[in-house]
Amino acid sequence: MTSFIGIIPARYASTRFPGKPLAILGGKTVIQRVYEQAIASLHEAYVATDDERIFNAVVAFGGKAVMTRADHQSGTDRIAEAIDTIGGNWDVVVNIQGDEPFVRQSQIATVCGCFEDADTQIATLGKPFTSMDAVNNPNSPKIVTDLRGYAMYFSRSTIPFVRGAEQDSWLNHYPFLKHIGIYAYRREVLKALTLLPQSPLEQAERLEQLRWLQNGYKIKVGLTDEETIGIDTPEDLERAARFLAE
Repeated sequence: MTSFIGIIPARYASTRFPGKPLAILGGKTVIQRVYEQAIASLHEAYVATDDERIFNAVVAFGGKAVMTRADHQSGTDRIAEAIDTIGGNWDVVVNIQGDEPFVRQSQIATVCGCFEDADTQIATLGKPFTSMDAVNNPNSPKIVTDLRGYAMYFSRSTIPFVRGAEQDSWLNHYPFLKHIGIYAYRREVLKALTLLPQSPLEQAERLEQLRWLQNGYKIKVGLTDEETIGIDTPEDLERAARFLAE
């Protein structure tokens, strides 16, 4: 039986929203809400952080946390260090973003389910877009998959191009897919990913997953119909509070 562990990378420093993991949302910190969703879905979960304030807050609400270095270039590197520190014989590591307090248990289950396919090295989620305005938003990366559900490309641009149709009707011709930023990796793959240098496609699009694709790794894309609300700014927190109240 495949064993799964969830790691939630959380940094205090943020250009747009310093201290974001400790922001209060409906009487709990953002990081507590993420942790509770993770631990309800997985065998084990830890918050991986470089800040003692976050570490202490997690321990205070009864969660598990691990300290990591402050100089990691990506959440993937932070997760790899955390796993080395935690130890254990976990088969798959699930990377749950520390600013996604509404990540659904069903979404975590879908990502984990991708590993029933022995060919899956990395898994992530996609959600069908419902409007062309959303498709055209460069802050919502798009996924193009092959016929087996493996990612062929991720882009901030509107891909694919639907020829011979007005753009406002493109959703009637192709199921555009939004990337939801939860990942899972086989443990040996995670270790290998941390050794890869940045790739040209990653540098062009500012999307780390393109480094993996460009180096030949396979990313299985599970499908979800449920939206998440990521928190990048104080305005996002206000929007999340309204969502929670509803």
